[in-house]
Amino acid sequence: MSVGEVAARGAHDPTTAANELVTSLMFRPWGQVSTSVYETGRLVSLVPWLTGHHERIRHLLATQRPDGSWGAPDGYGLVPTLSATEAILAALQRGDPGTDPRTLREAAGRGLRAVAPWLAARRALPDTPAVEHIVPSLVGLINGRLSGTLPGAEALPLPDGMDHERLEGIRSWIASGAEVPQKLLHALEIAGPAACGAPAIRPTAIGTVGASPAATAAWLGERGTRDPHEPARAHLEAVSRRHGGPVPVGLPITVFERGWVLSWLLRAGVSIDVPPEMVADLRAAIGPAGTPAGAGLPTDADTTSVALYALALLGVPHEPDSLWAFHAGTHFATWPGEDGSSVSVNAHVLDAFGGYAARRPDAAPRYRRAAADVAAWIRDRQEPDGSWADRWHASPYYAAVSCALALDEFGGDVSAGAVRATVDWVLDTQRPDGSWGRWESTAEETAYAMQVLLLTRWRDDRRCVRAASRGLTHLSDHLASSSGAQHPPLWHDKDLYAPTAVVQAAIIASAHLARRL
Repeated sequence: MSVGEVAARGAHDPTTAANELVTSLMFRPWGQVSTSVYETGRLVSLVPWLTGHHERIRHLLATQRPDGSWGAPDGYGLVPTLSATEAILAALQRGDPGTDPRTLREAAGRGLRAVAPWLAARRALPDTPAVEHIVPSLVGLINGRLSGTLPGAEALPLPDGMDHERLEGIRSWIASGAEVPQKLLHALEIAGPAACGAPAIRPTAIGTVGASPAATAAWLGERGTRDPHEPARAHLEAVSRRHGGPVPVGLPITVFERGWVLSWLLRAGVSIDVPPEMVADLRAAIGPAGTPAGAGLPTDADTTSVALYALALLGVPHEPDSLWAFHAGTHFATWPGEDGSSVSVNAHVLDAFGGYAARRPDAAPRYRRAAADVAAWIRDRQEPDGSWADRWHASPYYAAVSCALALDEFGGDVSAGAVRATVDWVLDTQRPDGSWGRWESTAEETAYAMQVLLLTRWRDDRRCVRAASRGLTHLSDHLASSSGAQHPPLWHDKDLYAPTAVVQAAIIASAHLARRL
């Protein structure tokens, strides 16, 4: 059963839908993720010989917006628009068979006209991974192709605060054969020719580099045309076939997907039958330094925390000592040496400590001080209106549900005011049709808002009950009309993406909660 069919059933029978969703995780162990314009564009540019090349070009042309851009508003379109424009220019410059030069030229021109004002504007860009390297890399590639494809087109500028110097330093480092930090592997394509066959880099057992099709393609290069049995080529072929040509920004995301799906459902009290091998795999994934979201990625505090919390909810708590590797004083970093910080990551750390201590009371003193510090750190970053903003999701409703639920359950009475402020903010921002959303009504954001109302101590407040009931109507209408097959990408990676099964679990959990009113 597809995620869309599970979604449709979730509108009527959340428990059945939840169990079918959990079962689906075993059949698609790499994860269920939306396709990425950024990543698809990189494959068009880097590996035109790969299966699905023409489908990728058609996908780029079909998803271009009327204004010439790709992607979401508020600066989120910069990276995908640069990638798609550069890819189309590459296909035009090569004269790819089966393409229409006029169509490509017009699409590239519209992309350039859309992206030039963004680059020239003095505005902060969204805090997406490696954006400070990706943008200079793509701008350089585009400018290098203009004279041979669009004569007379003006070269693109770099945004304020960005330059090519740091990018060149990374490229020199990789070309030297020195060991490459695992975090960098996910965006290896920024290294340009230095990435191809870089001696210090080896794909994982399943053939991926950095859990990224673009990074894998950059490492493989033209060598893939000479050896059809190369594991990296086989991996790219499999990903391309699975999605019909376009590819996602991150795969596999096995641990991430399972941790979030199980924690959404179990926290909401949905009765699910979890395969024992899934539980065993989740426990085995957590090593002394934590766990990555999937093969090819570095360990991170977020995935580690959510996996630990899911295990606690499953009744098999796992010692959370691996989280100390991410301790940064008053809070926890997503990974050691992180630039910036995340409230949702710290909320999940609070869940992990609190969930373990609740099931192992004798261990509670070991984590009490850190939990109190993290709760205070989260409270200090709440916006005046009661919301939170986060670096791993475009929607404030994701940050709100992460922080409010963790503070309500494990932040003590001192956190009650912060949680109440979030509840009020959620009530105040409900749309007339009963939904919630940053840019538009979405089932995902509606689900998060409903959980803030129904999983905190104010769940019996009449205003919360009424608002959640209106939200359920919107949620049910959405699921029944669209089968839940598409969710707007809101999660941060190199561009925005939707982890389909994770989003569906949140929706099913909220429908379950609301139906118990």
